[in-house]
Amino acid sequence: MTYIMHLLLLGLVLGFICVASNPSPYFAALGLVVVAGLGCGVLAYYGASFLSLVLFLVYLGGMLVVFAYSAALAAEPYPEAFGSRNVSLPAGAYLWGSLLSFFLLLDGWDEFAWVPVEDYGDLSVFRADAAGAAMMYSSGGGMLLMGGWVLLLTLFVVLEITRGLSRGTLRAV
Repeated sequence: MTYIMHLLLLGLVLGFICVASNPSPYFAALGLVVVAGLGCGVLAYYGASFLSLVLFLVYLGGMLVVFAYSAALAAEPYPEAFGSRNVSLPAGAYLWGSLLSFFLLLDGWDEFAWVPVEDYGDLSVFRADAAGAAMMYSSGGGMLLMGGWVLLLTLFVVLEITRGLSRGTLRAV
């Protein structure tokens, strides 16, 4: 299982590099999908399967709609791909920087510290993510309502910003 965790974290770092080095919204959104999937895999490995499922569904349902809308507004006939010079040079710099920081911070790693939550308590009554979701709805109800209100306000602000001059939000690009 440690090898799977290594692969998930390596893919997560490569996905971050893909998002950071791409100026085109098409490929950056693809990198974000990959990063979200691998991050949810890391969460599921540590025992938060419900949290990873909710995060993945909310992320793909909410945030990618915004990326699809911004990609439609910034339609480029020839977007820059991974092989172009403007993308490969920053990606190489980010890759070398992450490898350098990995080898500088390598001394403190312990392979046995990567133990999932379920391996600690065999007779545990609650799972970690189910108890956290119940706590979010009971004690954190006010913060949940405030977060929903902020998201609704953000939606109206984005629609007002992209409205343009005396035209509605649905306009020809």
